[in-house]
Amino acid sequence: MSNTPTQLKKTLGPLMLWGLGVGYVISGMYFGWNLGLEKGGTGGLAIATAFIIVMYLTFTFSYTELACSIPRAGGAFTYAKRALGENWGFLGGMAQNIEFIFAPPAIAFAIGAYLNLFMPAVPIIAIAIIAYIIFTGLNIYGVQAAASFELFITIIAVMELLIFAGATLPSFEWTNLEHNAFPHGYAGAFAAIPFAIWFFLAIEGVANVAEETINPQRNILIGFGSAILTLVVLCLLTFSSSVGVAGWEAVVYPEGGGGASDSPLPLALARLYGESHILYKLVTSIGLFGLIASFHGIILAAGRATFEFGREGFAPSFLGKVHPSFQTPANALIVNTIIGIIALFSGKTGEIITIACFGALTLYIVSMISLLKLRSTEPNLERPFKVPLYPITPIIALVIASIALVAMTIYNPMLAAIYVGLLLVAFGWFKLVK
Repeated sequence: MSNTPTQLKKTLGPLMLWGLGVGYVISGMYFGWNLGLEKGGTGGLAIATAFIIVMYLTFTFSYTELACSIPRAGGAFTYAKRALGENWGFLGGMAQNIEFIFAPPAIAFAIGAYLNLFMPAVPIIAIAIIAYIIFTGLNIYGVQAAASFELFITIIAVMELLIFAGATLPSFEWTNLEHNAFPHGYAGAFAAIPFAIWFFLAIEGVANVAEETINPQRNILIGFGSAILTLVVLCLLTFSSSVGVAGWEAVVYPEGGGGASDSPLPLALARLYGESHILYKLVTSIGLFGLIASFHGIILAAGRATFEFGREGFAPSFLGKVHPSFQTPANALIVNTIIGIIALFSGKTGEIITIACFGALTLYIVSMISLLKLRSTEPNLERPFKVPLYPITPIIALVIASIALVAMTIYNPMLAAIYVGLLLVAFGWFKLVK
């Protein structure tokens, strides 16, 4: 496809963007976040989540200004390159790639674990690989089809979370939130940060389809804003209704022993109704839609981020080509899938989530610095949407993201070293070939 064009097709409206924004993130409501309870207990994860919600609200509306002003598929990479130069642009873009490429393997593994309950003869990793192949193929076929599918499964996943809340809230008891709330003291809040971020990780992927959005200056604001508000409500509902059933241990450790579970919602319902009840079966089956929504959506966003890297010459140029028939970034999608499948074989969901969070926080920091710099150096840049309470809003996002990044480094030094190593190797390659 060396002679193919490098422009993406505009087909997305505000409803599709809402579906993508919520869909990118919604798997974080179904699994992963409960591992933060093991680190910090109810109190520790609640404190971490409260700060992370503030960070995401301030970040999202700040990022919307950038996305509306510079509607390109590269997202953070494009903004940082324009505001801070090529080196910072590479750092922001590589952090974005790490986030979007490392998040899907964790979700794919969860998809495999869910389906393995119904097909125990099929290995979890085999299911995960098949999922990668299917949804990469759908994304190659076309963004309109991919976004329409994403909207459909996202609506089902949201309805499922509301059904779960309706089934568990009648049994909610405040004392369950207070029980052993800080098993590791207040310091547990810092250890729980990656799992609080997992509630909202990848919401910024909406910006990566800005180039494929009809009237991006209007539609990104509507889609992005409604998505983050929807997710905040779902986060608070899911957290409180799950833990309120029988305490945090009940949605981390299965009855009968074993390690921490990736299925907190079924664990909560099993406590109330048993595994034979229709509500339990409904959550374990339809809950798969939430995982698929995020898996599919992040694959879509990752393809655009890698595509822009290649189109701008920051990665091999073949990554910056679009398919001649489908006008989608097929090469970038295929390469990301290969990397994701390799990561699958590590089998370490928590560690993969944490590395993705390192990438996300770096992206947020670089993006907020870019916003502040562009306001100073390009005051006349057309800004159809301006973040409210500037500069307070982006500064709040910048400060919380910086604190979170330092805390994660302290509590995960080995994973931080791996993350920095990835950045350094990629940056060394970039300086050699650029």
